[in-house]
Amino acid sequence: METIDVLVLLDVGGLQDESELQSFLKKKSFKTVEDEKFVYTSTSTTSLVFTRTYILEIFKEALEKAGFEEANLVFLLNEQPSNPYTYDKKEKAFIEVKEEVVNS
Repeated sequence: METIDVLVLLDVGGLQDESELQSFLKKKSFKTVEDEKFVYTSTSTTSLVFTRTYILEIFKEALEKAGFEEANLVFLLNEQPSNPYTYDKKEKAFIEVKEEVVNS
């Protein structure tokens, strides 16, 4: 299977323990992009669906360990952007944000 290049952009508010977040993500093979806050790279050799699921689960775990108020993320798989996701604390999961189409 081909290698997938992964880029994750995280927007987090009220983060309680940044070092815990960074440490957990590093253990899971996400590297911080130099001079960019909360931007990470990695690679995957699994399917696009599995890679997407893995990203959402790992970032959920990292944020729950670190403590936070709100979080959103978007990622690129081989330079193809995903839809944005927002963390729903009630559901304890990232929920895909569907873009509304406005007809003029």
